[in-house]
Amino acid sequence: MSIDPLGHTLLAIARNAIKKEFGMEDPMLTPHPALTKLAATFVTLTQKDQLRGCIGSLEPSRPLAMDVAENARAAAFRDPRFPPLRQGELDKTRVEVSLLDTPEKLNFNDEEDVLGQLRPGLDGLILNCGNHRATFLPQVWESLSTPQLFLQHLKLKAGLPLSFWSPNLTLSRYGVQKWKESS
Repeated sequence: MSIDPLGHTLLAIARNAIKKEFGMEDPMLTPHPALTKLAATFVTLTQKDQLRGCIGSLEPSRPLAMDVAENARAAAFRDPRFPPLRQGELDKTRVEVSLLDTPEKLNFNDEEDVLGQLRPGLDGLILNCGNHRATFLPQVWESLSTPQLFLQHLKLKAGLPLSFWSPNLTLSRYGVQKWKESS
């Protein structure tokens, strides 16, 4: 599977941002016109198909190239679920970059209504309720394949119980363009 020029550039920016933290040379990249536009991205790191770090932004607040580089460094060194990446792990670490579409707020009456609106494999989901906030990228459907499981685990990620429901709960969905390094 070939990667389009933007995806190739974003993957290189992410990997180079991590390499630079180890004092490794940062090769020149081919410029792309989209790199200066404000964008929201997530960078996911995996080792042997297991999550090794994932950090991102939900709203565009900085240029695409800067967002990818910052999120790559954060995924490698500041994801609280994992120890900082060691240089010896870099060769066995695969990088994935997800470029988020603008989130669309869902209108719903109850949880069953939400479950009926979710599109497995397509929707990323942002949950907000008071001080509780969490998101799952669309890729999470690969391991949580039903709308019920997806929503329940998103609640847990936000620090809420599985059965939690509140009229103050807001949900927004989004799609992504994603690119992943080959193994």
